[in-house]
Amino acid sequence: MPKAKIMEKEKLEELRDRVRCAAVLERAGFAIDVKESTRKAMKYRHGAEIVIVIHEGRGWFDPLSDAKGDVFGLAEHLDGVSFVEALNRVTDLVGVVARDPVWSRPAGKPAHSTSVPERWAIRRRPWQGSMTWRYLRTERCLPTTIIREAIQSGVLREGPYSSMWAAHVNDDGVVTGWEERGPDWRGFSAGGSKILFRFGSSDAKRLCVTEAAIDAMSLAALEGLRQGSLYLSTGGGWAPATESAMRQLAARPGAVLVRPPTPIARARPLPAAFVPLPMRWAAIGCG
Repeated sequence: MPKAKIMEKEKLEELRDRVRCAAVLERAGFAIDVKESTRKAMKYRHGAEIVIVIHEGRGWFDPLSDAKGDVFGLAEHLDGVSFVEALNRVTDLVGVVARDPVWSRPAGKPAHSTSVPERWAIRRRPWQGSMTWRYLRTERCLPTTIIREAIQSGVLREGPYSSMWAAHVNDDGVVTGWEERGPDWRGFSAGGSKILFRFGSSDAKRLCVTEAAIDAMSLAALEGLRQGSLYLSTGGGWAPATESAMRQLAARPGAVLVRPPTPIARARPLPAAFVPLPMRWAAIGCG
């Protein structure tokens, strides 16, 4: 790479580090909505416009459109200018420090005083046309039938910023936490516990294990929500509670563990502790 190009790239990176998205937004007349913000995702408003600042101020996205990017992209997005003009405007903000929001609680203290099941219960289920519905239908390409079935099964909730919440439950059906997945967010509920996301026949013997609720629902869509199948997600983890729940399911007479095809399966094997379980392995279509 030519030396001039290297220097140019270094200057851009330096600008990204020195100017946060919040400074661009405040200069454009946006104000932070503290009640709707967290330290990881700060919501800024200007009239009907909304911008969410993420990645410690280095990134952003517009929850009302597909727009997202870095501080330069934000300057382009707000004013409809070229990259060169956006670069000039960002340069003018070097040394400008955005106002720090006054948070309602100190860092490190519990975010919620209510229990995990209570927090789940007060969230709305998605509905046709909602932000979560649009995310699942448009970005994740899930069929309407699968989305409706998941909603009716009670395993989905509306999350903030167009995200989806997918419930993890214990053997008694009590919600212990939820996977959080959105256009620019992936995580698990604060204070929650990963056990299993379950979608399908509760008394099924055909067990389809994936690493994410989105993958479990995608597999259900591929199979047409096959009768007698339970589509599971470990949430990308394998806690003792997850193993215990899987052993409980595997104890059913004639239980079949289905290995989803890649890329859904991510080509990763189940933990060694699960291999000795008394189950018959099956590939898709062979169960």
